[in-house]
Amino acid sequence: MNEREHGPRGGGPGEAFAGARLHIVTGKGGTGKTTAATALALALATGGGRVLLMEVEGRQGVASLLGSAPLPYEERVMLSAPGGGSVSVLAADAEAALLEYLEMFYGMRRAGQALTKLGAVDFATTIAPGLRDVLLTGKATEAVRRREGGRRSPGGPHQYDAVVMDAPPTGRIGRFLNVNSEVAGLARMGPIHEHAERAMSVIRSDQARVHFVTLLEEMPAQETRDGIAEVEALGLRPGAVLVNMVGPRLLEGVELTAAAIGELDEVALIDGLRVVGATDPTGLAADLAGEVRSYALRHLLELRVRGELEDVGRPLVELPRLEGGMDRAALTGLARRLSEQGVRK
Repeated sequence: MNEREHGPRGGGPGEAFAGARLHIVTGKGGTGKTTAATALALALATGGGRVLLMEVEGRQGVASLLGSAPLPYEERVMLSAPGGGSVSVLAADAEAALLEYLEMFYGMRRAGQALTKLGAVDFATTIAPGLRDVLLTGKATEAVRRREGGRRSPGGPHQYDAVVMDAPPTGRIGRFLNVNSEVAGLARMGPIHEHAERAMSVIRSDQARVHFVTLLEEMPAQETRDGIAEVEALGLRPGAVLVNMVGPRLLEGVELTAAAIGELDEVALIDGLRVVGATDPTGLAADLAGEVRSYALRHLLELRVRGELEDVGRPLVELPRLEGGMDRAALTGLARRLSEQGVRK
């Protein structure tokens, strides 16, 4: 077997997930980031785990994926995982997070609602966009720290075994997660600063990993490599590379090379088509040879891109390309594929 064709070098994905309770999933637009994040949440919930899946972009992407109505700002169980686990979903937004923050720490929910009616919250997050990121990352890290029974049970078990964040795209992930620098222009002390510090204490810890979703295409793969370098430069911990929409391997070795350079045995193709009763086997064989060559050239490009991703040194985990659309059964199948590759809570 060719090592580059059949899996990444180095250790498996276990080390990219072991000990982590906050899984931040990013990726270039169009790579299937929300699908991958949802499948990851299901995989981590397998075997009885309790997982929170949180989206922060206001797109209601998880609701759309699950075929449900837009979700309110509340944590509600939306998916059941094999072995008795469950996935709760939260569609977070900065305004609701601010109201919850004011209520939780200051008992000021009514004041916050009045600010909302006046448009002050939206105004504040517009002129200080860093505040929005502080609130959203703060909500995710609060869920990571939260214990059953709340503050009354500081030493009790955690409410969630893991939190999966469907985070902003790769091009914005560094700024989104680096809330310390974002908050520097807002407050150098006081409650907002302390809120950001609490968030960063989790994001920079061993409990957090940043996973990258990509395709075996040059642009998303390059953005993934750049994103991993950015995250490492910020002192954060990259996790796995989730390679999405991987097609089946139909040719390997000598046959793959022959197809790519247009040297398929067309006589054998014609004979095979005759055996199955095809009409005009000669013309069909020529068309088929062209399709096979296109596949071979694309697959060789994918192998090169895969090798470049492996050279980054992060574990690669594959999700297959699915035909027929996405539904809950398909998501469960993707989660199973992740579990088979060593993804565990």
